[in-house]
Amino acid sequence: MTLAATSVASPEARPEEATVPEQPSGIPAPRDGVPDHIRRRLLPFDARRDPWSWAITGFVVAVAALVRFVNLSNPPGKIFDETYYAKDAYGLLSKGVEWNYKDGTASYVVHPPLGKWLISIGEWMFGYQDADGNVSAAGHLWTAAPELGWRFSAAVAGTISVLIMVRVARRMFGSTVLGAAAGLLLALDGFHLVLSRTAILDIFLLLFILATFAALVADRDSRRRRWLTAMENGLDPTRLGRAGRLGFAFPWWRLAAAVLFGCAVSVKWSALFFLPAFLLLILWWEYGARRTVGARHPIRDTLLDEFGWLVMFVAVGVVVYVGSWSGWLLSDDGFYRHWLADSNRPEPAVIGALHNLWHYHEEAFKFHEGLDTRHTYQSWPWQWLLLGRPVAFYWSNTGACGADSCASEVLLLGTPVLWWSFLPALAALVWLGIARRDWRAGAILLMVFVGLAPWFYFAIDNGRTMFSFYTAPALPFLVLAVVYVLGAIMYPASRPTGAPSPETVRKLADRRLVGGVIAGAYLVLFVLCFAYFFKVFVGDVMPYADWSARMWLGSRWI
Repeated sequence: MTLAATSVASPEARPEEATVPEQPSGIPAPRDGVPDHIRRRLLPFDARRDPWSWAITGFVVAVAALVRFVNLSNPPGKIFDETYYAKDAYGLLSKGVEWNYKDGTASYVVHPPLGKWLISIGEWMFGYQDADGNVSAAGHLWTAAPELGWRFSAAVAGTISVLIMVRVARRMFGSTVLGAAAGLLLALDGFHLVLSRTAILDIFLLLFILATFAALVADRDSRRRRWLTAMENGLDPTRLGRAGRLGFAFPWWRLAAAVLFGCAVSVKWSALFFLPAFLLLILWWEYGARRTVGARHPIRDTLLDEFGWLVMFVAVGVVVYVGSWSGWLLSDDGFYRHWLADSNRPEPAVIGALHNLWHYHEEAFKFHEGLDTRHTYQSWPWQWLLLGRPVAFYWSNTGACGADSCASEVLLLGTPVLWWSFLPALAALVWLGIARRDWRAGAILLMVFVGLAPWFYFAIDNGRTMFSFYTAPALPFLVLAVVYVLGAIMYPASRPTGAPSPETVRKLADRRLVGGVIAGAYLVLFVLCFAYFFKVFVGDVMPYADWSARMWLGSRWI
């Protein structure tokens, strides 16, 4: 692997906003009329090449799948909020809406349906049965333990999110090694693992937010590749008007991002926190590309060319979101489905259905706004990254363990070595981002901010009940922050131009060796920490003394 392919902050990663320097005298004429320094900054790394990276990606994803799917039906029964979402998913599968089988009426729920539709796929494949045996269905593919049915989709979502993490980190950092490290950190994080083995909504929210970001990063690369191709074909970005701008080409990656974001909102409304960040990233990266190539009016051109696409992004997201309610819209049984008619008011076919859906949303919003019921495992945002109050999804003191007293627990606990690295990594990222003026640092910090800051506001403003799993959509970006810092330790901020001297080569090799040892030691410590806590991530039975030894923060973790 060449230095150019592994440098975490090579010259091409310098700020897109920086003024394009003049071509130095004595340097050979640029290829195809494009100065080499612009070429490097437009295309620092070709993520489409290096097929060996897929072998490494496959290994990391296999590890992720192994720890997620093996013994997935343990613990038995519905744990934590599976008691709601597994049942709601089966209602969607059989009735098209969430359904209360005991009362024979539609259930009133306060989250959009897509996450539950995804859970229902596993129930269709492997079967479902409620705790009382009142509802049962044979699996269409294989009849197995019913827990596999409602947990299967979450495990798939968690595994796919690891795949996306490897590829987006590799694309951003220009390094297969760092991409694999990012994927491994996510794959073996206890917080992510527990969400991936539990039929609740947050793993799907994490997946779609990460996938939206990854699609926008790919869109950024695609657009910059178009700029380079256009300049190679004679485009002069310094010309005024349309003559100095790109021609029309449909941004398919941006469309994919819009669809994925609509899916995220269709899982949980909290995805809306990320909307301003995604729109800002589109504008920021488009402006950066124009500034890099030397456009005369990069701000004006960005606004003129991209405003319509921003509107498209929002519109597609709305269409996807409304489409996720199709089961409710096409049914007569959904809660509030005929609210207007039940209120003795006219209910036109389409407009009336949308009016009823709007009323449903108003009532659900009131519920969320007034949610202040105390809960044993509630916590505040300032506790989350410190693992101040993890959530116990399952607890039992039965089972055989070879000791007089046994325990088994599923604890939503991040792998401590990783999570206690987040705050130092974020602090270092702020410093490195300013010092290197690196777009990657800014993008990661922005995503972490919009993932966490709103919850600080709600905690301070109205003391809303909240839990540590609200951190889920910010988790991939916290991992990227750690990986960025590991890369900064391993590789220099810039690489030499031209043929480096033997002394420079030696220094670079020493830097990579020392940095590699430090990063490798961190990863080994992380894996050992994960292995130590593994049993409390998956609910394995162990002697009570062994369980107690893992409760490092005492009553805060109990």
